[in-house]
Amino acid sequence: MTRATRLMAKDISVAFAKPAVLDELFVCIPDGKLTVIVGPNACGKSTLLRALARLQPVGTGQVILDGKSIHKQNSRSVARRLAILPQMPTAPEGLSVRDLVIRGRTPHQSALRQWSKDDAKAVALALEQTGMTQNACRPLEALSGGQRQRAWIAMALAQNTDILLLDEPTTYLDLPHQIELLTLVQNLNRETGRTVAMVLHDINLAARFADHVVALKNGRVHCEGSPTEVITEKTLGEVFSLPCSVIADPIHGTPHVIPA
Repeated sequence: MTRATRLMAKDISVAFAKPAVLDELFVCIPDGKLTVIVGPNACGKSTLLRALARLQPVGTGQVILDGKSIHKQNSRSVARRLAILPQMPTAPEGLSVRDLVIRGRTPHQSALRQWSKDDAKAVALALEQTGMTQNACRPLEALSGGQRQRAWIAMALAQNTDILLLDEPTTYLDLPHQIELLTLVQNLNRETGRTVAMVLHDINLAARFADHVVALKNGRVHCEGSPTEVITEKTLGEVFSLPCSVIADPIHGTPHVIPA
C-alpha cells in the first residue's frame, strides 16, 4: 500500500552492469521521522540515496517528491526542499567553516536576489545548531573529523530544507564522535521536524537512533519498519547471513546485536 509521504522511490531500477544495483525498488521515506537504510556492501544503499536526491539517474520507475516526478521539477525548487550530504565531500583548500556553510544558501539566491538578512540568519542558526559558531573562521583542514562533519551538516542545514539525506555520515569517525554526530542529527530531527534519511553500516547505531529502518538486499527492500520489527535474528540472517543473538539494550531498550 502506498503511504502519503513527500519523498518516495516508485519501482526504480538502476543498472551499471548485470545484475542491477536497484531492481524495481519501492520505498517511502516517512515524513518527520529519522530513517536509517541498512544492508550488506553493494546492496544499493548509497545508490538509493543518490537516486532520491536526483544525483543518480534511474533506468525505470521514478522518484516522487511532493507528488511529482523529481526529474521533472526545477533544480532550484528541489534544492529548496531537499538537501543531501554525500560520502566524503570535498572543499577547496583554505575554505573556512562559515564560507562552506554560506554555500548552502545558493538555492535561495539568484541574479535578482543576492545575499540577504534571511541568508545571514540561516547561516548563523546552522552554525549554532551544530555547535560550530566558535569554529566559523577556522579552515576546514584545521578541524577534527567530527568537527568537519558538523561543518558539512551545517551547510546542509543552511540550505533550510524539510528533507535531509546523509550518506554514511559517520565514516572514519571514532565511536565517541559517531555517537556525538548521530545525537546531533537526532536532536535536529526532533526539534525541527525535518525528515531525515541516512545510510549507516553499524546496525546497533541504526537500532539506537532510527525511528524507521529500511533493510536492502540485492537491490530491493527486504523489509522495513521500526528497529524492533526489522533488527531481528531472522532478518539479520536473511540480509547479512549473520548468525547472531539480538537482546534489548540495557540502557536504551533498543535491539542490540551480538554476533555469534
